[in-house]
Amino acid sequence: MDTEGIAEFHLPRSRRANERLHALIPGGAHTYAKGDDQYPEDLAPVISHGRGAHVWDVDGNRYVEYGSGLRSVSLGHAHPRVNEAVRRELDRGANFVRPSIVEVDAAERFLATVPTAEMVKFAKNGSDATTAAVRLARAVTGRPRVALCADHPFFSTDDWFIATTPMSAGIPAPTDELTVAFPYGDLAATEELLARHQDEVACLILEPATHTEPPPGYLAGLRELADRHGCVLIFDEMITGLRWSEAGAQGLYGVVPDLSTFGKALGNGFAVSALAGRRDLMERGGLRHPDERVFLLSTTHGAETHSLAAMTAVLATYVEEGVTARLHALGERLAAGVRDAAAAMGVGDHVVVRGRASNLVFATLDEGLRPSQEYRTLFLRRLLAGGVLAPSFVVSSALDDADIEHTVDVVAQACAVYRKALDAGDPTPWLGGRPVKPVFRRFA
Repeated sequence: MDTEGIAEFHLPRSRRANERLHALIPGGAHTYAKGDDQYPEDLAPVISHGRGAHVWDVDGNRYVEYGSGLRSVSLGHAHPRVNEAVRRELDRGANFVRPSIVEVDAAERFLATVPTAEMVKFAKNGSDATTAAVRLARAVTGRPRVALCADHPFFSTDDWFIATTPMSAGIPAPTDELTVAFPYGDLAATEELLARHQDEVACLILEPATHTEPPPGYLAGLRELADRHGCVLIFDEMITGLRWSEAGAQGLYGVVPDLSTFGKALGNGFAVSALAGRRDLMERGGLRHPDERVFLLSTTHGAETHSLAAMTAVLATYVEEGVTARLHALGERLAAGVRDAAAAMGVGDHVVVRGRASNLVFATLDEGLRPSQEYRTLFLRRLLAGGVLAPSFVVSSALDDADIEHTVDVVAQACAVYRKALDAGDPTPWLGGRPVKPVFRRFA
């Protein structure tokens, strides 16, 4: 059997660095999605540095990178305008005992970019922002239950969400009982859920869009359901924020949530997230209301000056340079090239590109057109060997035509091997070791 591509690509320094990582850091990374179990065995590059759309590993290999920083680096690594904004703040101090003027500048810029929100509070990660939104919804409604969209993969590291996943060890069972789920796109099922838990559901939380567009009238229908049942509508815009439009999915689809959360692209890799929404709700976490106070967000580093300066530069760049439109144009070019390459190699039904052009993912399907971790491993292995680091095909605006062309060429080579594995009815000889694994699983 032809076993082309099994042995010619090695990452010895990365392998040693991964061993050091595992010895000191549980899981070998600070985000499970970056774990080496997400990559073919012994082919998980450890990054030395990045610039623009490229990264270099500690073995000296250069890659065209997709999904940069788990979708956070949408302008490309070491973006000059963002870095300059950060440098201006570094010599002025990072954190003070009272708010910095940078905080109000950042808030004004954010609310001008997302005009559907009336107030905003910044934090460092998406989990804190979504959990604050849930806590606020529970406080203002006096209700205990959270209804989340079952078709969306991640909302928070906090118990109210992680209790619903296979990695719920350490979370008391009663926590899980307070979280219920509804299917995306199905208003009737959601209304039935709200009726079944009448006056118990504090909020509906979902990503307004992901790999599929919302059905016509769906988001407006959720808005009406939330109003009629007295619950808070929360849009998790960690991914859709900036990538769907500068004002997020709410700006694109014209449906205004009560609360929304942003992160990812907001800081181009610098740590900043945001909780935004209606003034009357947000003010419950403030000092100018007569009601019981809500401990909304109170983080030592939430207003770190250089991260907020990075965010302000990112927002200005998006608006002034039309970055969202560029992301869509690049994604459309990439998707068309990958689809053509897969079809030409006879695997167009097996290597499937999905999602909005600015947020492309790919599925790897087996002989029976079922999702396959084995075929994903084969595909990732060939991409890495060709200098393409692509756990997804999520683009950054730093990509150029040459990067896209190179990626499509490497995809074509990978698809040729994919076809051989399909013809053999077994991808195992092309894996080079154990298959990649899903993030959410009960045992390591």
